[in-house]
Amino acid sequence: MTRQQFIEQVKGTQAGFRRFLTALCCGDTQSADDLAQEAYIRAYLAFGKGDRPDNFKAWLYRIGYNLFLNCQRSEKLSVDPASLLGIAAEQRADDTFRYQHLYTALDSLPPKERMSVLLYYMEGYSTKEIAAITETTDEAVRQHLARGRRHLRNLL
Repeated sequence: MTRQQFIEQVKGTQAGFRRFLTALCCGDTQSADDLAQEAYIRAYLAFGKGDRPDNFKAWLYRIGYNLFLNCQRSEKLSVDPASLLGIAAEQRADDTFRYQHLYTALDSLPPKERMSVLLYYMEGYSTKEIAAITETTDEAVRQHLARGRRHLRNLL
């Protein structure tokens, strides 16, 4: 993969990757943008060292997911997501207010369930592809999806 091909891969994945990270961060677009930027930097640095993944998009999502998990481990959530329901849409420049109930519900899911649900329903990955990204088994992904659906059904 040449430098130009790397740039093309970035352009091709930007919108979907940012959307995925925004959902993973439960609507926090600033955190999602920070994660996306860090993921692209890490991918570029690995690219410069000779790492050439077979599936760039899956590799990038794995980097983003790992960064998200590291961020979650290092930070404690200081605001209760349920308290965000009262925020008026005019206060949110990025218009994510319409998805606030979904983000609140997603925030209550364990990270592995959230990741599986988002990759399967939002990005269209198969359970086998999700297993490769999350480094789990296909059966574990199916269990995460079933539990995530059940939890979301109860919450929404």
